[in-house]
Amino acid sequence: MKLKKLLAISMSAVLAMTALTACGSKDDSSEAGSGSASSKKTAKVIEIDLTDEQYAFGVDKEQPELLTQVNDFIKSMNEDGTFEEICNHYFGDGEPVAVESATLDANKDQLIVATNAAFEPFEYTKGENYYGVDMEIAKALADKLGKELVIQNMDFDAVCLSVGQHKCDIAMAGLTIKPDREEYVSFSDSYYKASQKLIVTSDNTEFDDCKTADDVNKILQAKGSDMKIGFQTGTTGQFYCEGDADWGFTKLAMTSTGYKNGSLAVQDLLNGNLNYVIIDAAPAASITAALNAMQ
Repeated sequence: MKLKKLLAISMSAVLAMTALTACGSKDDSSEAGSGSASSKKTAKVIEIDLTDEQYAFGVDKEQPELLTQVNDFIKSMNEDGTFEEICNHYFGDGEPVAVESATLDANKDQLIVATNAAFEPFEYTKGENYYGVDMEIAKALADKLGKELVIQNMDFDAVCLSVGQHKCDIAMAGLTIKPDREEYVSFSDSYYKASQKLIVTSDNTEFDDCKTADDVNKILQAKGSDMKIGFQTGTTGQFYCEGDADWGFTKLAMTSTGYKNGSLAVQDLLNGNLNYVIIDAAPAASITAALNAMQ
């Protein structure tokens, strides 16, 4: 689904920071740690899709009936407008809806969802409540199945594993369909088209003439280990930076660093500790808007 317009979502637990300004020339404008501390940096997203991905839900392999129910639900929510309405809460003029998690209780009929709630606008927290496209879908699915919703928040790289170990029923975490994850989960039908995007400081001009993903990749591939790039650990951004045969990604020569969430990576970019960040498109837009507003 194409984004109609991006609603800047206020982000929880984002720290204020003192950023360093970058050098001024086109060739060295992205050198980390340069410049003075008298002004604060902002970030921008390079509006070129670097990948073509499909998000899906990962279902416990030992629950084939649940997979069928999930696929039926994905079809129905697209046909009856439920999915469009939920997306409008985050990409349009609607308001995000709080989702509550019940307490895990083996004596109750519950749908246990594994997520990484640090991935706006698909899953995030405010106070004790969950928000996001996936979280609202999880609530609608649980209601459809007549089950109580339990949300288990964990690191992203543990989400599929927890389902594979039968600790959770379904993974809902902006999860890209990828062959190696099928070791742990059965993927549902796709429900969202996504991509990776590059984030740089707003004074970086080296990608201004880029028109395609190949143009961007050519520049990134030319960078050496003295340059630094960040990503959210376990995501396609990591595969893009570190290389991945399934995707056909060639490893970047830059020094790469993984973060628990994209916000921390972009914050480090603004602090002058990274030159580039690669994360999913929708979170990239939300994170940069929120952090820029704090500068």
